[in-house]
Amino acid sequence: MNRRVVVTGVGAVTPLGNDAPSTWQALTEGRSGVGQLTSIDTTGFEVTIAGEVKDFDLAEVVPGSVGLRHLLRPGTFGVGAAWEALRDAGVDKQTYDGADVGVAMGGCVDRPDLQWLVDVGALRDETGRADAFTPYPPSDALAYSQNIAAATMARMLDATGPMLGLSTACSSSGHAVGEAFRLLQEGDATLMLAGGYDALTTWLDVVCFNLLGALTKDFNDDPQRASRPFDGDRTGFVLGEGGVVLVLEELEAARERGATILAEILGYSTSLNAWRMTDSPPDGSGAIESMQGAIADAGLEPADIDYIVAHGTSTPGNDLSETTAIKKVFGDHAERVLISSPKSMAGHLTAAAASLSLLTAIGAINHGLVPPTINQETPDRRLGLDYVANQAREKDVRHALINAFAFGGTNVGLVVGRYEEER
Repeated sequence: MNRRVVVTGVGAVTPLGNDAPSTWQALTEGRSGVGQLTSIDTTGFEVTIAGEVKDFDLAEVVPGSVGLRHLLRPGTFGVGAAWEALRDAGVDKQTYDGADVGVAMGGCVDRPDLQWLVDVGALRDETGRADAFTPYPPSDALAYSQNIAAATMARMLDATGPMLGLSTACSSSGHAVGEAFRLLQEGDATLMLAGGYDALTTWLDVVCFNLLGALTKDFNDDPQRASRPFDGDRTGFVLGEGGVVLVLEELEAARERGATILAEILGYSTSLNAWRMTDSPPDGSGAIESMQGAIADAGLEPADIDYIVAHGTSTPGNDLSETTAIKKVFGDHAERVLISSPKSMAGHLTAAAASLSLLTAIGAINHGLVPPTINQETPDRRLGLDYVANQAREKDVRHALINAFAFGGTNVGLVVGRYEEER
């Protein structure tokens, strides 16, 4: 059917701000949200920094009638962002029939806190009797279900349409937006809440990512300089947390209700490297296919892309692989297209990273301003493209490409464009 799909609302809870406008402002100002970790005790850790959400209380944002008691930290960010997105779009339970409304969310698979497991183990006697668990209500199990936050969002609109929960690591919210786009294109829904949420800022995540060699250990005393995608002195990424959610609607329905249209989703593609679990291939394969596929799906040519919101993690190998892929896909145009990474300011929001990149692209399209990649201090002669170093740049952005790559080798490309009545 290939119906047109537009974005009519955006919400965000990020290390840069507790709503979408403040997040966008920090991005354009080149202001870092990375600092010392406060939610865990990092005594003795090799890494003590992250991009944390600050001073966010979901109960102050969302009415208690929505039902919030089973949400863990990542889910609160997602639900808060969803509530803002719906308000931004002017959508409520009366806007559409519930059967025409769905939810697609990218998120981590939640697991019990290790301290909780320690406490339970201490209660069990030597016979292993199950009644040791009686101090914990059965409803606690709900908190660790991946779809609880998404189900909470669905209740905001009495949605009974499609519901998807995707966990593909750092590309999760990219897949969620892409699959929501397909459902709307094909007529399976009229409105989809789509995006992602995550909070891999627990002590287990910090320790494990450090053991993988993925995190930078060089800037514990100067955290705002730690995330430096494409810089010659990059030594690893910085963990972040947050949620970014968008309202996607079928164009004619959005027009009929007089919605403000922020942008149009034009293309989506996904691919798999099948190479290594944690690294992107040096030749850029996988990323090449997802970029080419998204541009073709949008009916565009590489030269039509004005801005690339890079995956840009700040790891030596992955930034090189992404740049190699961009050069192969864009040819001579790679020298002219603007490229930047919001991870330089927010850290890596993992499952929510791609939806933050989509917020960044939509902001650039609407404001004619491309956020920078901060901490560009030492050029890497192996890269050599325009990463919008350190300061935002005015640019008429008509089409933007979002890259999202993940552990396991999964890749997503999304193309978003300025809304035009005739396309």
